[in-house]
Amino acid sequence: MALAEALGVLDRVDLTAFGAATDVDLELVHTKAYVAAVRHAGETLLPDPGHGLGTPDDPVFPAMHDASALVAGASLSAVRSVFDGSHDHGVNIAGGLHHAMPDRASGFCVYDDPAIAIAWLLEQGVGRVAYVDIDVHHGDGVQAIFWDDPRVLTVSLHQSGRTLFPGTGFVDDIGGPNARGTAVNVEFSPGTTDEEWHDAFDATVPDAVRRFAPDYLVTQHGCDTHALDPLASLLLTVDGQREAHAKVHALAHEVCEGRWLAVGGGGYELVQVVPRSWTHLLAIATGVPLDPRTSIPEDWRELARRLTGEVAPIRMTDRANGGSAVRR
Repeated sequence: MALAEALGVLDRVDLTAFGAATDVDLELVHTKAYVAAVRHAGETLLPDPGHGLGTPDDPVFPAMHDASALVAGASLSAVRSVFDGSHDHGVNIAGGLHHAMPDRASGFCVYDDPAIAIAWLLEQGVGRVAYVDIDVHHGDGVQAIFWDDPRVLTVSLHQSGRTLFPGTGFVDDIGGPNARGTAVNVEFSPGTTDEEWHDAFDATVPDAVRRFAPDYLVTQHGCDTHALDPLASLLLTVDGQREAHAKVHALAHEVCEGRWLAVGGGGYELVQVVPRSWTHLLAIATGVPLDPRTSIPEDWRELARRLTGEVAPIRMTDRANGGSAVRR
């Protein structure tokens, strides 16, 4: 957010106040028992392995329920602002917690905010919602929640589950008996580059979404596909990620009159990648994309150095004039 502010992106958006998701909101996709378990774990700091709480990926921490409900509340606020017509697009970069299941935490995720936002839209009578997930990890929670619901198309592009958590998302996973064809999975091998990733995206995503003809598009923008990300093995650049953000934005305008909720997701290279990728996402959502050659302000580079000790990139691109990506 500091980088987006430094580059003037936040001058073109409304930063809206929001509250935490209520139990009623959370129980659109999560079980009542699970919500109670999360609240209890955050109050007592006792693990609850049966609900995935207290694992290395999802450790118990104070006010776990409150913090997680706040993330879900942000995504709900964003999608409501699109639904009521006050804004063209909504973005919650803190969201995208796509691994959480109806009754358990998983993969750093406690409450599944994109699924909650989709379920809320369906509760309002929206007929069809398409979900596109470009995180390096399979969007297994969202897929599982809507596996047998023909009103929701889930599309996930990810490093193959044969080589990466959560070990799911294979091409023959196409939806439940009442919703065959509403789950689409694109698997990538380690070492996949920008060009290869986009070839697969272009061959799969636009046609799938067009055929489904959704009323709303919800997209998850994990930036852990980057070559520098420490948890995965794809080789995308910030430029390739920027292009993906732009493509789903254009698709939202093509298929559902711009009704679009974008959320964040994974991303673990916190200086070189995450700020640049999500600043590009925010800029694209405003309709005024940043030139990849844009210089990064020195004040922000100094902030990054002070907080992390790292030397920050000098431009918003990896490809030329100061790019920072390396190949493994």
